Amino acid sequence: MCSLDGCGTYADLPPIVVPDEKRRLFLQGLVGLPIAAVLADPTLARAAAAGVEMVTIPTAGGRAVTLAVALPAAGKGPAVVLIHEWWGLNDQIKSVAAELAAQGYVAIAVDLYGKPAATTPEAATALMKAVDPAVATDQLVSTIAWARAHARSTGKVGTIGWCFGGGWSLNASLATPVDATVIYYGDVKKTADQVKSLSGPVLGQFGKLDAWINAEMVGGFEAAMKAAGKADRLTVHWYDADHAFANPTGARYDAAPAALAWQRTLAFFKTNLG
Repeated sequence: MCSLDGCGTYADLPPIVVPDEKRRLFLQGLVGLPIAAVLADPTLARAAAAGVEMVTIPTAGGRAVTLAVALPAAGKGPAVVLIHEWWGLNDQIKSVAAELAAQGYVAIAVDLYGKPAATTPEAATALMKAVDPAVATDQLVSTIAWARAHARSTGKVGTIGWCFGGGWSLNASLATPVDATVIYYGDVKKTADQVKSLSGPVLGQFGKLDAWINAEMVGGFEAAMKAAGKADRLTVHWYDADHAFANPTGARYDAAPAALAWQRTLAFFKTNLG
């Protein structure tokens, strides 16, 4: 079960089977596959992640932040800033960036750890606890500004994050204006005063079986948004699933809710980013 220290573990799951021929064609860049199939297979995720460009940019606070950037095939597109789970910026998150680029977005995945991604809960907990909120805010605000000004960007920017990153997707949107915010089972414990700075719409995706990001916390967030006069800016979806239901490498992965949540995410970005 989730705790304040973190969420999710790796576990043996019924495999998502991809026929050998489709695997071969995907690895050759000749066909696409459902995002869940890519994320669940380390080889496919590594291949998808190889297509991103790693760049390091200066922040407004005089620091630096490393980004994994995936661009659409041609032309300009809205930008989406991705914030990783407690594991860090791994191949799975880079693969989601690649998928968003295939959908026409300038996808920019942020590394808030500045260190290799964790592969054990103990290592993930240590990395997550080491994050300085002021530093992370500086890095995210600077990344959003960089995304908005990118030569391939239309100037619109959205954020998306999962678990640890879900909370930071919201935090980033409170710290600087964005055009759309997606939260997957992230910490949304905020007051009405805190959410007054939100400028764009928010999509929240939560699991009914989640013992930490639960109905009490989300209900408090809804109440805060209402008190701030922003109830119409928030859409919340609940799924018959547990925390981390959208992560195919995790013990709580649930295919049907994950697919529906992803469809809703893409529709939300299409409506609000273009």
